[in-house]
Amino acid sequence: MRLDDFDPNINVEDQRGSGGGGGGGGGLLLGLLPMIGSRFGCGGIVIALILLAVFGGLGNLGGLIGGGGGIGSTPSAQRAGTDTSSSCTLTPESKAACNALSSADKTWSALFQRSGQSFREPKLVFYDGSGRSGCGAAQSAMGPFYCPTDQGIYLDTSFFGELANRFGAKGDFAQDYVIAHEFGHHIQNLLGTSDKVQQIQRSSNETDGNAASVRLELQADCYAGVWAAQNRDRMEQGDLQEGLTAAQAIGDDTLQKQSTGRVVPDSFTHGTSAERMHWLQQGIQTGDPAQCDTFSGAI
Repeated sequence: MRLDDFDPNINVEDQRGSGGGGGGGGGLLLGLLPMIGSRFGCGGIVIALILLAVFGGLGNLGGLIGGGGGIGSTPSAQRAGTDTSSSCTLTPESKAACNALSSADKTWSALFQRSGQSFREPKLVFYDGSGRSGCGAAQSAMGPFYCPTDQGIYLDTSFFGELANRFGAKGDFAQDYVIAHEFGHHIQNLLGTSDKVQQIQRSSNETDGNAASVRLELQADCYAGVWAAQNRDRMEQGDLQEGLTAAQAIGDDTLQKQSTGRVVPDSFTHGTSAERMHWLQQGIQTGDPAQCDTFSGAI
């Protein structure tokens, strides 16, 4: 996807080389809880399985998830005192992430303006190995994630190598899809959708809580597709297949088969490979956020 000409003057924080840390909000374990529902899908499986063993399932985590993330209660992101240009050009992966975020900023700002809604850009936070977020500690094993508390998209860019080499999802559009999916969670945060899902998870059983998480994640996939559709003139041959390959590789059923050798549908939190591919295509084909309603009817 041709994104090199996008303005890198975006909200970027660079924690690489800082040594990481626990961050605010309860340390590693409690800090992980808001992220599990918004990790991209590949990282964090081991962590999620540990939490399942300790707490008896993601459905029981609702009461522990702090911060919420509604637009009225979330502090606005502040620009960090870092050299954005330097941070974005430090590695090819950093540049790709910054270009994708810049494009998504421009795209969603225009969509919100058209619908008469107020848009607020998220921040992109780079870290290596471990870092800190408004939701607590950041660890590479989580994979990319969105933290609603500080409206940050957190990325250890080594994940792009894992996506290509471990999961076979290669190409620039696969990387763009990662950022676009997490940006989709930011859109859900601004619209209050994330809050509603957390309320469902706090008040329902494990199975229903997981089902709500799946619908949230699939909508983020659809929003990623909407972003791509709005920039269709920049897509290149093979981009669509790269995105679908990535979506297929990170389906809950595919990942569970690889990690445990069996599939437990009631434990799904992100959706099957087929569902993730379907909703990414739905967004790309329609280019309309209104067509990303994963909460009504079957998915």
